[in-house]
Amino acid sequence: MRAAMTQIASHRGGAILWPENSLTAFHQTALLPVEQVEFDIHLSADGEVVVIHDPTLDRTTEAQGPVGARPLEELRRIRLKGTNGETIPTLEEVAAIFAPTPIALRMELKTGADGTPYPGLLEKAGGILAEAGLLSRTTVTSFRLALAAEAAADACFGGRAIWLVSRLCWRDLGADGVIAAARSAGVGAIAPHSGDCDEAAAGACRAAGLSIGAYAVNGEETTRRILGLGVDVFTTDDPVTALRLRPLTASGGRR
Repeated sequence: MRAAMTQIASHRGGAILWPENSLTAFHQTALLPVEQVEFDIHLSADGEVVVIHDPTLDRTTEAQGPVGARPLEELRRIRLKGTNGETIPTLEEVAAIFAPTPIALRMELKTGADGTPYPGLLEKAGGILAEAGLLSRTTVTSFRLALAAEAAADACFGGRAIWLVSRLCWRDLGADGVIAAARSAGVGAIAPHSGDCDEAAAGACRAAGLSIGAYAVNGEETTRRILGLGVDVFTTDDPVTALRLRPLTASGGRR
């Protein structure tokens, strides 16, 4: 059964509004009436789960090189750009912020700088979330169908997994091919880019029994359009604008 209204996920903690994947962004998101918060996880060189988007440090921090090449002790000394000296958060820190709230977690599994999945990342993250009492509130996402399938088959996460479909993949496979691949892999939810998410795609997914969402939903025009489709959930870098527009969009509920 679908939810009564489209849910909003604060992407990287609201990357337009605050420094992405920072404790500031997560604390601010925790104050909003959003349903989900989205973030990305990597493994440090010594196997600790850290929250950062890119496989390298260059874009968002004052350091360079692969995230996975440094132990946690070093990563904790690296400052995030645009913050007042904040450093890369751990999954434990992010979990602690949202544990007292009703907000669900939307956790994206990332790969290393060479594109290789981190061994044991899902298991390690699951242990941390279990200790925080958040497993039942966590959905796992990935652009890698194999990783989404791994999460969907993991009893700890109750099948809550979403395949994030890249624009290239959508172009190559088309809606029918994407749906067939997801069903074959045992993944019950997909999220295409907002530019690929339209009435036909949403209808095809629903007809196939798949949950349909979207990512990269930014700007008023795009946000209104995606809300009008009545997708299950979408990620946005500007959750404040999305929250403002949702009650104004009559089709924001399921049809």
